[in-house]
Amino acid sequence: MTQTPLRTQIRGLIRLTRWKEYIPFVLPLTVLGSLLAAHPNNVSLDWRMIAVTIANILAVAYAFMINDIEDAPDDARDPDRAARNPISTGEIGSRFGYAACRLVAVVTLIAYAVCGLHVFLIGGATLLLSHLYSWRPVRLKAYPVTDILSHSLMLSGLLLLAGYFVYDASPGNVWLIAIGASLISAYGQLYNQLRDYDMDKAAGLKNTAIMVGAGNTRLLMYSAIALGVVCFLFAIFQGAFPTWLAIPLAAAVGVAAIYRPRTDMRGGEAVEISGSIQIQFIMAINIVILIWLAEQIASQLIVL
Repeated sequence: MTQTPLRTQIRGLIRLTRWKEYIPFVLPLTVLGSLLAAHPNNVSLDWRMIAVTIANILAVAYAFMINDIEDAPDDARDPDRAARNPISTGEIGSRFGYAACRLVAVVTLIAYAVCGLHVFLIGGATLLLSHLYSWRPVRLKAYPVTDILSHSLMLSGLLLLAGYFVYDASPGNVWLIAIGASLISAYGQLYNQLRDYDMDKAAGLKNTAIMVGAGNTRLLMYSAIALGVVCFLFAIFQGAFPTWLAIPLAAAVGVAAIYRPRTDMRGGEAVEISGSIQIQFIMAINIVILIWLAEQIASQLIVL
């Protein structure tokens, strides 16, 4: 039996993290959480924001890694999905993948711990959900409702709250923002299930989309977006965001509209009209939060 070259294993391990799929939303969610805490409380951002951002990135990396390891037998049935999974292609073995996951989990928990007890508990819950979501003895993603709830919490709501609790332990109207972000993440999960509908059905999954059907999944998708927007509007009216952000938001929407992506966030062909604007949406959000972060840092430097 020939051993896979080290260079191939390293490349496979990097592919296993699938970092391109989540960095664009983990970064703004975490930074947004910290900004929402710093803005009304006149708190200065510090190294802890970097630590919690690294922790959130690693927690989501763990979720994607364990997902591909556990899904390798199912992915092997479909040529396209098998090609994206380094376990299915044989670039790395499952034992090597599990060892990498354990290392990532340890580093993740340490990074959360240095940010305080509240953040450690939120991060621990995120990591636990990330594991149970795909781990075959439990596999939350294989059941209706739990698949959407666990996905939206571990890939959205909890990430934002981890960033927030670094600097404040009383979220107030930020709960609305966390719920709104979770609802938008729920849309993303329903969209993914709709795209993978036939493959998941062949694999014997009983997730939400398969249980309610394709038509009702579309209805749930857009209902989640609508409810998420309502949550954000309530938070805006309650003063969660500085009013001047309306200007960079308008500019960011204009800039993002220039870009015409041909794929959805996962790099596949959009299966719904909303899929074609996912990248534009993420781009606009990143621009706005980057501007807010720059303003916050500039204000801290002026005070110093």
